[in-house]
Amino acid sequence: MNPDIKTITLGKEELAALLPQKFPFVMVDKMFSFSETGIHTGLKVGRENILSGEHFFSEAGLIEHMAQSVALHTGYQFFLRNEPAPLGYIGSIKEIEIKGLPKLNEEIETTVAILQEFMGITLVDISTTLNNIEIAKGQMKTVLAK
Repeated sequence: MNPDIKTITLGKEELAALLPQKFPFVMVDKMFSFSETGIHTGLKVGRENILSGEHFFSEAGLIEHMAQSVALHTGYQFFLRNEPAPLGYIGSIKEIEIKGLPKLNEEIETTVAILQEFMGITLVDISTTLNNIEIAKGQMKTVLAK
């Protein structure tokens, strides 16, 4: 295992402190690992999730989960420096491809790779899997509020 990667176990309250979104709109419930160049997150899709349908997690929920995974990377960076995390925004979404949707009670995992970070603007590649099969991928650009 890469020594720069930290395996982190966070509870619901700790995750909520690192994300600008608040329950019930939090779409990440696990952080498996963190490094300066990426993060690996997860979510168990529950019926109580406001972006879940009757049987499946929605496309909007999947994209929001991906975006919140990026936000968690930023929030955790600031947490490590003992600084409050700033608000951020999705600047752009590029080439999102959704190949499948998870059912209720299934667990998805998302890997975010930081491609470029400059003056509060971050470009990332994102891949979401279900049972080790990629169900969504794309690029996002996020911007920190000043």
